[in-house]
Amino acid sequence: MGKKVKAKEHEREYEDELRLLQIELVKLQRQIIAGNLRLLVILEGRDTAGKDGTIKRIVEHLSPRETRVVALGKPSSREEGEWYFQRYVAELPSSGEFAIFNRSWYNRAGVEKVMGFCTQAQYKQFMDSVNEFESLLVDSGIQILKYYLDIDKKEQAERLESRKTDPLKQWKISPIDQQAQKYWKAYSIARNAMLLKTSTSSAPWTVINANNKKLTHINLIQDLLSRVSYPGKDKKLLKTQPDIVMPCPPLGKKIPKLAP
Repeated sequence: MGKKVKAKEHEREYEDELRLLQIELVKLQRQIIAGNLRLLVILEGRDTAGKDGTIKRIVEHLSPRETRVVALGKPSSREEGEWYFQRYVAELPSSGEFAIFNRSWYNRAGVEKVMGFCTQAQYKQFMDSVNEFESLLVDSGIQILKYYLDIDKKEQAERLESRKTDPLKQWKISPIDQQAQKYWKAYSIARNAMLLKTSTSSAPWTVINANNKKLTHINLIQDLLSRVSYPGKDKKLLKTQPDIVMPCPPLGKKIPKLAP
C-alpha cells in the first residue's frame, strides 16, 4: 500500500512541475509570436529513447497554428534526387513559429550511415557541410537547439519488448527499430562522430540521459526554456540535473560520457 501511495505522490509532483513548465512554454510562444521569432528544436536519439513522448509534453498546451511538429518519412524517388537538405528546408519555421523536428537531416549521420542507406561519399559530404548549412540558418535568424536522447542498451531492450506486447504501441514498431539492438555498437560510433563534429557554438548539441521518461520530459523542457529569451521567465523553475542534461562542447572536444 505504501508503494502505491508513494507512486501517486511522485506522479502528482511530476504533473505539478510539468504544468509550471508548460506555462513557461506558453510565455515563450507568446514572445515568439509577438517578436516574429523563429525557433527550431531538433530531437534525435536512440530508437525508443522517448522523442514522441517528450514532444507531446512540449506542445500539449501550445497554439497549433504557430507550433509545427515535423516527422518526415522515407524520401520519395524524386526527393532522393534532390539536394539532401531540400525537403527539410521546406519545413523550417517561418516568422512567429516554433518548429520541432522529430528526427531531422541528422538521419544521414545516424540511421542512414549505420543501415547503409547512403554511400560513404554522401555521408562525408553531409558531415563536411552540415555545420555551414546550420550557420546559414542561424545567420538568417533561426535559433537552433539540438537534443540527443541517449538510453542504455538494457533500457532499450525493455522498451522494444514493451512495444511488442502493448496493443497501444503497435504502431511504433518498425523494421529499423527491430535492428536497433543488433547494431547498437555501430549506432554508438555514429553518435559519437556526429556529436564531436557537429556541435558548434551557434548550434550546439545537448545530450539528455533518457533512461527515466519523466526526468527526460522535465529536464529537457527546463534546458530548452533556459536557452531562449522571453519576458517573465521564472528562472527558479529551470535548474536541470547535471546527470540528466549534458551539454556538448564545440567542435572536436570531448563529448559527455554516454551509453557505450
